[in-house]
Amino acid sequence: MTKKAIGAVTFDLWDCMFCDETDEPKRAFMGLPPKKVARRQLLHEALATEAPIDRLLVDHAFDTADAAFRKVWHEQYVTWTTKERIEVVLAGLGRTLTEQSLTRVVDGIERMEVDISPDMAPGVRESLAVLKEKYNLAVVSDAIFSPGKYLRELLAKHDMLKYFDYFVFSDEIGHSKPHPSLFEAVASHFGIQVDEIVHIGDRPHNDIGGPHAVGARGLLLTVVKDRPLDGHVPDAICNNYAELADVLASMEP
Repeated sequence: MTKKAIGAVTFDLWDCMFCDETDEPKRAFMGLPPKKVARRQLLHEALATEAPIDRLLVDHAFDTADAAFRKVWHEQYVTWTTKERIEVVLAGLGRTLTEQSLTRVVDGIERMEVDISPDMAPGVRESLAVLKEKYNLAVVSDAIFSPGKYLRELLAKHDMLKYFDYFVFSDEIGHSKPHPSLFEAVASHFGIQVDEIVHIGDRPHNDIGGPHAVGARGLLLTVVKDRPLDGHVPDAICNNYAELADVLASMEP
């Protein structure tokens, strides 16, 4: 493959810059339930203030809505907002909430990973400081429960927001990886060709197959998770943030 100058480097968020689920031990230490339980608890409490309802019914409706969400996410490359997910749960229960109660439930769910945040990947902030001196940097990430506005807050909380020039979150652009629109938005923002993008992530299907489908390059980062390639061939692999600048340099002319 002919090497080409890098016009922008894009980063996935979960299991790339942040170690997904590392907030759970913190929650346990504070005496809080796991996020999955807490989400259902928030909705059950809101519904119960208006009319009695069995918690098991809420759990079942939540599980059904989660399965529907995953199907749409994986097959249509769309991530419903948390409000849309809760509305699906409510429809399954044949119940409604006042707008005020619905907003309180949604906000409580969306803020969980900001208020008690997961750990940063080791070396990520130091690496970003170095890369920022050379490249245009952007975040390209799916938003599963926390929307883009709170993921920006999460980055700011860890003093990482300042390193990025642009953000593409699935709830804001209307599609999730590997849909081409996420990478095309980056190219448009920076005024570059899509093949000048190097995307960094941990999921071969989304983070290698996605950029490859539009002619961009994909770098597999195994710092947090080392997943099976499932037939995808990354343009490079990096297993240590301290080596990332050198790996990117090796991809340029």
